[in-house]
Amino acid sequence: MTENRFDDLFGEADAAFDETYQKELGELKGMTKDEIDALCPDTTAEETYLALIALVEEASKQNLSQTQLIGRIKDLGDIAIKLAKKIPSFAKLI
Repeated sequence: MTENRFDDLFGEADAAFDETYQKELGELKGMTKDEIDALCPDTTAEETYLALIALVEEASKQNLSQTQLIGRIKDLGDIAIKLAKKIPSFAKLI
């Protein structure tokens, strides 16, 4: 397959997109159990936290837009929204 002038641009866009979600994943995975419990005491926050990480990983693989990702985070419910708001780039969008 021959390369065209858009190949580099698509590659750069994909890399930038992946970097964005990789940063968010790193921030999510860096949350401690104490932080999660403080945000959402007496709940199933840990299960939602794991679901949120899986969702962001999947969004990165599928190249979802931020709007699509935020919509799916909202679908996970209030606990996911509270957890996502701890990530500055998500907090701006929610």
